[in-house]
Amino acid sequence: MNLPNAITVGRIASTPLIAVLPFLDSWPLRLVAFVLYLAAAITDYYDGMLARTRGLVTDLGKQLDPLADKLLLVGTLVPMYLLAGSGRALSLASPHRTPLFPDAVGPMLREGATQATAAFPFLTPLGPVGFPLWMLVVVIGRELFMTIFRSAAARRGVIISAIGPAKWKTGFQSTWVGCAYFWFFAATLAARYRWDALPWRAFAWFNGICGTLSMAGAVFLTLYSLWLYMRRYGGLFVGGEGRVRG
Repeated sequence: MNLPNAITVGRIASTPLIAVLPFLDSWPLRLVAFVLYLAAAITDYYDGMLARTRGLVTDLGKQLDPLADKLLLVGTLVPMYLLAGSGRALSLASPHRTPLFPDAVGPMLREGATQATAAFPFLTPLGPVGFPLWMLVVVIGRELFMTIFRSAAARRGVIISAIGPAKWKTGFQSTWVGCAYFWFFAATLAARYRWDALPWRAFAWFNGICGTLSMAGAVFLTLYSLWLYMRRYGGLFVGGEGRVRG
C-alpha cells in the first residue's frame, strides 16, 4: 500500500469518529470532530494530487477514494440533519431540555443548553436556518444516483469525469459542513461559559451566514451539475447505444 492509499484509508477510519463525536455533550470532543473533518477534507485533495504527481495511481486507490468520499458525505450530513434539522430541538431525552438558540442567543445560553439533544441551526440576522430532510435526500440521493450512473456508463465504455460545476459543488459542500461542525463546537463552548456579548452574536451570525450561503450553493450546484450530466450523457441509455453530447 502506497502513501496516497494509506491517507485514504486514514480518512475512512476517521469517519466513524467524525460521525459520532458531535452527539457527545462536550465542546472538546466536538472540537475534535471539527479538526478531524478538516483533516479529512484537506487530505481528500492531497492524496489525489500526490498520487497523480508521483505516478502512484493504483486500482486500489481508484476504489478506495470514492468509497472514502461517500462515507464521509453520509457520516457528516446525517449528523448535521439530526443535530440541526428544521431548527427545532430533538425530543430524544427529558422534555425539560431547551433547544439551543431557537429565537435569540442570550436566553438560551442562560438556560445552559449544552445538551447533546439540542438543535444547532445556523444563526442569521433573519433567524435560525436548519437543515431540512429534503436537502439531505437531494444531496445523498444525487451522489448515489451518479455512482450507479457512472458504473453503468463505464460498462458501455464511457468514463464520466467530474465537470466544473461538480467540483464547485464539492467546494461549497465542504464549506457548509465545515461551518456546521465548527458551530457544534463553538455553540457548545459558548453555552458552557454563558457568552452573550455582541461580538459573540456577530460571530455566530457570520458563521451562520457563511454556512447558509454555502448550503444553498451546494444544493443548487448538486441539482445543476446533475442536470448537466444528464444532458451530456443521458443519450447513452436512450435509443440503442445512445449518443454522448459534446
